[in-house]
Amino acid sequence: MPRKGVLGFFSNQSVHDSADHANDRNLDHHGHRHRHRHGIKSLFSNFHHRRPPQAQPSPASPSLSAKMMEENIKFAEVIVSKWDAETNPYAKINLLFGEDRDEARQFLRAVAELQNAMLFFVNDELGGSSVSRSHALVRAQKLMQTAMRRLEWEFYQILSANRDQLDPESISTQTSLSSISLASEGGDDPDEEIRAAGEFISEVERASVLVMADLRAIAGAMISAGYAKECVKIYKVHRKSIVDEGLYRLGFEKLNINQVQKLDWEVLDLKIRAWISAAKVAVTTLFSGERIVCDHVFSGSESIRESCFTDVVRDAAVQFLAFAESVAKSKRSPDKLFRILDMYNVISDLRPDIESIFSFESTSVVRLQAQASLQKLREAARSTLTDFEMTIQKDASKSPPPRAGIHPLTRYATIYISSLADHEATIAEIFADWPIQAQLPSQSTAFPTSSLSDEGIPSTITWLLARLLLLLLCKLDSTAEMYRDGAISYFFLANNLWFIVRKAKEGKVGHLLGKEWEARHSALARQYARNYERMAWGKTAMAATTENTAAAESMKAFNTAFEEAMRSQRGYEIEDEMFKEEVKATIAGMILPGYRVLHKWCRETLPDSGASVIRFAPDDVISQLSDLF
Repeated sequence: MPRKGVLGFFSNQSVHDSADHANDRNLDHHGHRHRHRHGIKSLFSNFHHRRPPQAQPSPASPSLSAKMMEENIKFAEVIVSKWDAETNPYAKINLLFGEDRDEARQFLRAVAELQNAMLFFVNDELGGSSVSRSHALVRAQKLMQTAMRRLEWEFYQILSANRDQLDPESISTQTSLSSISLASEGGDDPDEEIRAAGEFISEVERASVLVMADLRAIAGAMISAGYAKECVKIYKVHRKSIVDEGLYRLGFEKLNINQVQKLDWEVLDLKIRAWISAAKVAVTTLFSGERIVCDHVFSGSESIRESCFTDVVRDAAVQFLAFAESVAKSKRSPDKLFRILDMYNVISDLRPDIESIFSFESTSVVRLQAQASLQKLREAARSTLTDFEMTIQKDASKSPPPRAGIHPLTRYATIYISSLADHEATIAEIFADWPIQAQLPSQSTAFPTSSLSDEGIPSTITWLLARLLLLLLCKLDSTAEMYRDGAISYFFLANNLWFIVRKAKEGKVGHLLGKEWEARHSALARQYARNYERMAWGKTAMAATTENTAAAESMKAFNTAFEEAMRSQRGYEIEDEMFKEEVKATIAGMILPGYRVLHKWCRETLPDSGASVIRFAPDDVISQLSDLF
């Protein structure tokens, strides 16, 4: 420990105050030994905060006061020497702030008396001859250096040995500690602090209160004696490692933007998930808990409190929040959108806590980083959604699904849009200032009237979902044109649109777009299905009629039409069971009434030799139709 100059101990104190104060404290020490328990910090806080009334010393008072100050030095020398690890083996293996807390209180009292004595003897008028004053000052200064060396070691040992009691993740959840921290300026006894926290304080909280009270008492003593630098250095180094370790245990890995951009999406996705899981704990427990500890230990000095908290937490907090900005600046992909939205939502929710925890001017960079990350995430979300729109519009499928089933783009886009609806609040916030009215689709059916505001403008999320679904439907229309058979084009459109409507009903999309949108698009899907049924099965239905045609010829025509239709339509599929049964029932309704009449007429009119033209009984037709799709 570097040697302190004598004047380094005397800032913010007056010599006359010191003399009178020393008399009061000396009489208190010799007259009353105070065997009942006093708070460690209260002994020092009395010295640090209380100023006795000033009085002009009598001609004899300098000599009397000098004698008392010398006795104070002698008293301090006994206990300081006892705990000098360089000369006493006992002091090497025992903690001053251990079980015998009275000893610790006496040690702090001795430090206060030494400071009083040094303040007294530095004064030419009150300190006696220059030789005696010089001797007393040198003696007191050496003892003070020894005492500070001991307190510095004790401070480090308490920090190191009480990691559990000072764990910010647990301290942040102990509401009583937060209230104690706010009220700690008064320098109360630890027992009084515990009583102030309420009768239901847990043993864990009790231990934390006592440990932080000891740290606060030591910090107050060292700062008052001019050893703030040594105390603060120990605290910063130790607590910074606690914060870094806490983030590591939460799964956070420090990566710069270049490292983030080089990661494969699968790896980056895992790191984003870990960050999202860790964010709330990091801010509301790790950083918040560290603020509580720092505010408590250095409650006597706002500037030191700010400096310590800033140096311990600021860089880690900035790096943690900057990860979100690095993700936002990384290569865009539609698949990243939902991680971007999740990160935006997390930081947005934690913004009030960040503003409160990092309220110091020196930690404004943390608040600015949170703001910057939100802004970059907002920009990335908008750009990524634009990329998704382009993905729909520029889908390069060279051929439609061979069985006219659900197009991969339909499945992908519908799931994507459903996930967007699950982020309704975040989407509404990010896209709140987009010029919706200027970008409304030209189709009047794009938005149900129930989703419009009084000004005829849809909400942000409604506009966004309807716009994306409209883009998807337009793309499906162009895809349907790839089929050479017009009936299959309608089958494809009916199939995919019904899938879209069903998925909308199952999730939040249907709720946001409203019943009107669902009804209109369900009706459109059925209309596509009716067009398919008419074009694919109309010939068969027509062949089942008996008007102006001989019975045998009518049956042959039906057989040909039905077999051809079954052969051409058997390979197509409908995923939704309800829609599948509805389409099959409609086809059966087109064919069976007429065919029943035709079948009966042929059975009645054709001779036995001509009955061979009857290939299908009505039940056979029903059976074959049931195997479709």
